[in-house]
Amino acid sequence: MHPHTPRIGIIGSGAIGGFYGVMLARAGFDVHFLLRSEYQVVREQGLALDSAVHGKLLMKVQAYANAADMPPCDWLLVGAKATSNDQLAPVIVQAAAPGAKVLLLHGLGVEEQLRPALRGDMHLLGGLCFICVNRHAPGVIRHQALGAVNLGYHSGPAREGGAAVVREGAGLFQAAGIDSQAMPNLDLARWQKLVWNVPYNGLSVLLGEGTTGLMASSHSRALIQALMAEVVQGAGACGHVLPEGYAEHLFQMTERMPDYWPSMYHDYALMRPLELQAIYAEPLARARAAGCSLPRTETLYQALSFLDDSDRPR
Repeated sequence: MHPHTPRIGIIGSGAIGGFYGVMLARAGFDVHFLLRSEYQVVREQGLALDSAVHGKLLMKVQAYANAADMPPCDWLLVGAKATSNDQLAPVIVQAAAPGAKVLLLHGLGVEEQLRPALRGDMHLLGGLCFICVNRHAPGVIRHQALGAVNLGYHSGPAREGGAAVVREGAGLFQAAGIDSQAMPNLDLARWQKLVWNVPYNGLSVLLGEGTTGLMASSHSRALIQALMAEVVQGAGACGHVLPEGYAEHLFQMTERMPDYWPSMYHDYALMRPLELQAIYAEPLARARAAGCSLPRTETLYQALSFLDDSDRPR
């Protein structure tokens, strides 16, 4: 264990939280995992990581079923889906040490939703994960490619825009062998992530294909590029100009990836709520308020909302 280093808590130890938590624990950090349905399995067997990048790893971890049983944590990595935001705040506050840094790893606008329910001494950050990872089985995480996580400061008692806090967080990931950069503008970074998330998450559900299948057809390729262009347009309308050629860079990067089925597909297949608010509703609302219409994205959102309707028989 690293001497004089912060205690790290993982809230939502699924694919995203589990991957980064295991990597940090492997590097010697004091990491504590809060789990729900998989608690008993992980407590007895540990967390297994099957990574195409880092190899296979089985690690006995410090696992908890209740936040009240966790020691106060200096850093909290929140990997839970944005669909559970209303349940997150009490758990985060319960697990947080005084002055804790809370890093949210999902969605546009989630920080604004959680901030009022957190203590004033707590720092709130957003993280953008560029990674192909999913939960393969209870206690088993499959990592196919990528892994970088970039950080930006949202709010809290830090001075000078929280730059020192962001650098500290990025340093934790870097020490674990994970590429991590400080982002000076969190909203801009979130819009950058949406350029990929909007087309590939939604189309994987509607068309029943992973990235390889989606990139194999000229029709779906054209739709992906049109959706990406809309997100870039929406970001610009909201005052966030994305780098020239950024969408095309993501498109070409996806062509080189192994076949990846986004998290929204797995949520739909397992009849879990879809993460529509952060990925679709919030950016659509912000673009609309800025006088910008995103018709293809709106249509995709409406179709996904139909599928996500809990009252509709499947």
